Amino acid sequence: MPSYAKTYTITEYGGFTRGIKSYGYQALSEKTFDALEAFILANNTDTGTDAVQLLSLSVRHSVGKIITAKNYVGLIKMSDGTVIEILPKIVGDGVTEGDTKRIFLEMLKTLKVVTFKDLNVSNLQTDRLNLLEIFIKMFLDEVTILTKQGLKAAYTPVEANERYFKGKLLASQNIKNNLVDKGRFFVCYEDFNINRPENRLIKSTLRFLRNTTNDARNRQNATRLLTFFDGVEYSTNIDSDFSKCFLDRSMSHYSKALSWCRVLLKGNSFTAFAGNEVAIALLFPMEKLFESFVAAKFRRHIGSGVNLRTQDVRYSLFDTPVRAFSLRPDIVLEFEGRIVIVDTKWKLFSDDAQNIGISQSDMYQMYAYGKKYQADRIVLLYPYSDAVNNTNITYVSNDHIEVDIEFVDLKNSDRSITQLLAKLRMPFTV
Repeated sequence: MPSYAKTYTITEYGGFTRGIKSYGYQALSEKTFDALEAFILANNTDTGTDAVQLLSLSVRHSVGKIITAKNYVGLIKMSDGTVIEILPKIVGDGVTEGDTKRIFLEMLKTLKVVTFKDLNVSNLQTDRLNLLEIFIKMFLDEVTILTKQGLKAAYTPVEANERYFKGKLLASQNIKNNLVDKGRFFVCYEDFNINRPENRLIKSTLRFLRNTTNDARNRQNATRLLTFFDGVEYSTNIDSDFSKCFLDRSMSHYSKALSWCRVLLKGNSFTAFAGNEVAIALLFPMEKLFESFVAAKFRRHIGSGVNLRTQDVRYSLFDTPVRAFSLRPDIVLEFEGRIVIVDTKWKLFSDDAQNIGISQSDMYQMYAYGKKYQADRIVLLYPYSDAVNNTNITYVSNDHIEVDIEFVDLKNSDRSITQLLAKLRMPFTV
């Protein structure tokens, strides 16, 4: 039977209270809340995990402790079986939860992670499945492809007490086991079979997911796929089997399935988190996701003759006595001697906020880019927010630095990017 009973879905800036229903927050059971709190505290260190940005802990007089989602999205599967799904905050007319998951998965496709490289979002039933079930389905689809191509066999060492002599006699074991029965030989030999570490890991992941999933189709598919692994043992030492995996050219079709095995069997892969309260933590920083997604859309739509650089490091803020405080704009576009800088920021704006929410530090950064690159155009690109009425904003300094504030509609991202390229007078393809 499945090992979890309930899934909680929130978006960025949403959160949970400890067993008390409150407007704007969902109530977690006290036991689950305490486990999630322990997870936050275990990662609230200077180890570089940035988990303190993932979830924040605060106290309100009326409701007590509150856990709020911050800059990471994805899923957390608690050790007690509870699944917490954190989705991006996507605004726009008629944006459904299914739309949000689809957009999130499209963003994942642009990461340089083999697991999501060929993700087919249209086949993932985002309206029906939560993120955990979607990731399980992705793994099962990958294993289905693998079984159609055929499981790879390899020579594996076997130590056994056989009736016929073959391989090498293990003298001490032979004396111990066959002192009386002279008709057997304790030998070591090489056997060509599919019981290799890669297949053991996949079989172990299938069993784990069959017992974890709460979706009947996923459970049925996991059970069906296990039949292809008859003759393969379950892994008794996951770390040891991972260390023995050897993905040469003949095994390249195993790479994505094994990437998922590492994620699902070891609990996390993309961000390292500490603590025993969480079984799986698949969490992604939205700043990086948005940046990667926008860069991929620019690559898709810019026309020929445009040079696109991402995370460009040609310049630093200071050059002597040594280069210091490097500048790293997200996207630099170069075309016919013109330079356009695009920096992405994952923030939702509002007319009620000062400068609609644009931070002073971001503007300092854009000013430095303009000076060092002598850019023709500088663009700060944000996700569309329906809380901002005026989306035609340009800041101009007396020393000829101009910064355009632009927005991308994530529900219609291709159209938004082509419109922006046209506005910047850059060649583009539809």
